[in-house]
Amino acid sequence: EEEFYHIPPLTPNHSASTHRKMSCSRWFLRRNNRLPHSSLHATRTFVPGGLVARQMSTGREIRPIKKIMAANRGEIAIRIFRAARELGMETVAVYPKEDRRNLHVRKANESFQLNANGDLGPVDAYLNINELIEIALAHGVDAIHPGYGFLSERGDFAAACEQAGIIFVGPNSQVVDQMGSKTAARDLAFKANVPVVPGSDGVVRNVEEALAFADEVGYPIMAKAAFGGGGRGMRLCQNKDELSEGFLAASSEARAAFGDGSMFLEKFVQNPRHIEVQIIGDKYGNHVHLFERDCSVQRRHQKIVEVAPAPLITEQQRKNICNDAIALAKASSYQNAGTCEFLVDENGNHYFIEMNARLQVEHTVTEEITGIDIVQTQLRVAEGYSLPDLGLSQDVVGMSGCAIQCRMTTEDPNLNFAPDTGRLELYLIGEGMGIRIDQSGYQGLVISPYYDSLLAKITAKGRNHQDACVKLHRALSESRVRGVKTNIEFVKKVLENEEFRNGTVNTSFIEKNPDLFDVDNQVSMAMSIVKFLGEQVVNGPLTPIGTDAVPARTLPPIPRLLSTSEIDSKSGTSSNSSSSSQQQHPESSKLTGLRDVYVRGGAVAFAKAVRENKGVLFTDTTWRDAHQSLLATRVRTKDIMTIAPATGSIMRNAFSIENWGGATFDVALRFLRECPWDRLEEMREAVPHIPFQMLLRGANAVGYTAYPDNVVLKFCDQAVRSGMDVFRVFDSLNYVDNLRLGMDAVGEAGGIIEAAISYTGDVSDPNANKYNLDYYLGLTEELVKGGTHVLGIKDMAGVLKPKA
Repeated sequence: EEEFYHIPPLTPNHSASTHRKMSCSRWFLRRNNRLPHSSLHATRTFVPGGLVARQMSTGREIRPIKKIMAANRGEIAIRIFRAARELGMETVAVYPKEDRRNLHVRKANESFQLNANGDLGPVDAYLNINELIEIALAHGVDAIHPGYGFLSERGDFAAACEQAGIIFVGPNSQVVDQMGSKTAARDLAFKANVPVVPGSDGVVRNVEEALAFADEVGYPIMAKAAFGGGGRGMRLCQNKDELSEGFLAASSEARAAFGDGSMFLEKFVQNPRHIEVQIIGDKYGNHVHLFERDCSVQRRHQKIVEVAPAPLITEQQRKNICNDAIALAKASSYQNAGTCEFLVDENGNHYFIEMNARLQVEHTVTEEITGIDIVQTQLRVAEGYSLPDLGLSQDVVGMSGCAIQCRMTTEDPNLNFAPDTGRLELYLIGEGMGIRIDQSGYQGLVISPYYDSLLAKITAKGRNHQDACVKLHRALSESRVRGVKTNIEFVKKVLENEEFRNGTVNTSFIEKNPDLFDVDNQVSMAMSIVKFLGEQVVNGPLTPIGTDAVPARTLPPIPRLLSTSEIDSKSGTSSNSSSSSQQQHPESSKLTGLRDVYVRGGAVAFAKAVRENKGVLFTDTTWRDAHQSLLATRVRTKDIMTIAPATGSIMRNAFSIENWGGATFDVALRFLRECPWDRLEEMREAVPHIPFQMLLRGANAVGYTAYPDNVVLKFCDQAVRSGMDVFRVFDSLNYVDNLRLGMDAVGEAGGIIEAAISYTGDVSDPNANKYNLDYYLGLTEELVKGGTHVLGIKDMAGVLKPKA
């Protein structure tokens, strides 16, 4: 039999001569299924688009995957993307708003947001089958890989993909349902003559049924979620009271995690080893195993360290357990990658417990010892290839060396492994020979409380178990993660433990070694010094006062508010009535100021009144300085309100009070936890007669980056409505287009435009050829044409001479 393979059209990076060489070599023709597995897999990493069967002599139809979606997040989504990219496939990521900074979003060719209307929670967004299918259909996705967790073991998700004509990278929906039910999986094991732990016949739905089962088989009893995995919905019960309480707690946890609170019970095997076998099957009844993994190092049924191959098991034990895994796969007509999990007791007897119909977190150790890319094999099998097509048969699958994987999580061992959140201030993972890193973290990433705490998977490959231990320990010792707590030190202690290094651990390993939890607090002296220096730069030195003297209790003198007649007699003016009803001053209804002119006649009338004024008008900036970001001047709104009555009276003839803007937002939001808009409106109510003034940085508004025009327009409109009057619009480079946006926004809002010239140079110097008088007069003319009501000269560097 001959099977011909077609290499897809070449990319610009591959010449025609390269194509001819490939097509004339063994890459193009494989006779009688004898091409070595290693050779076939090696070609797939550099042949453009990988190997795609055009016509199979057996009549099998191949559905090439051109675009694939990962219905998952984090490192597993990235793992899928990398495998697909090496096969020439385009990749699609999905994410809710809370996950938009995750690295997997950037690693895909295309990314689409889930739950844009915000109806679902951060986790539920990844469980919305309808939206995932809609996105896939709308964007030409051929296949969906579920990864692990989330929807990976949901038969209804596999069925939805099948109904939509999308390839589900995994077993078909019937097998997912069958293997997702622990009771159905046990029934299958009975039929396949595979030994199982004594357990309940079907689902246990209430405490009474659970107690009856325990009376029959005896304690201890393990209560498990009937539909689910990953250690959730599990409780070990040593007696009747623990079973009554643990059954309900596990059922509630399973309902929250998997949407089904049904439970399954089995006799608990004391001190077993947890051994699992990686299997792969195709659509044509072919199955192979990729040997076993030891996952005995667990805490609360969550795997922490995984090893392949399992240490200290005999070849006969390995053969028996792997053969039983193949028997289960054949009995269920299993397709794609899956894992059969067993418990091995102290006498070497193994018992089937469950089958995970998905890719496992710890698949990396199997890949390292076999050299087989499990994810790429999943994709090829999903396209319709048989295992022989891929050079995979049991007689050619071998293993070499030992691999150990640890899960680096953002959990604090000193707080019972409570998940930690925060920003990754420093993120460096140890590398080197024999180290593989699967991760989604990066420096600056904010770890949220919504998702699993897995930060990275670090896999070490060595000649033997001890060699892999040393490599993994060295990589962890070189790792530096700051900003959040991690389990690095805990895992290092596991690797240092003699029992682990000898390979004699079982599932009670962590419980029997409480010294593993004696880990040092992860304190970085370097980061502490950097934070201290930053504090000094921002907030000044915190040197203690060099005296024990008690501060003097001196009451500051508060000026008496003058009556209107006294103010008029001092200023030589007569008061006009005002419509204001404010009562900050005893006779505030009789006080007036320039703002009254503006309110009555608008910005043009205001400008005219200023021009006709024969004296000097001042702007008071005390309140503006109270808004700066230094600790000494972060003044609260209530403190400003205390002095507002006196300011409103004594400064009533001022040109303006500059009291709001960019610094206000910084201080109010970051330090005082106040609303800057509320502050403006309260100040306006307290001081109704004096114009308020602020700085507007043109298109940058009150920030340090350009905003869309409609944002600037809406900001100015709201500022005027809240009580702002005069807007000093400036651009440090006198860029008129930038100034004009701010001026137009203020004008449309009905505010007073004060266009400012940023002054530099010396206009009194007759030799000046750039920033001379003509330059500034020309700029002034443009600003006047632009509609400014007031002209400001902003001497930012203090170089404006009296003569100039």
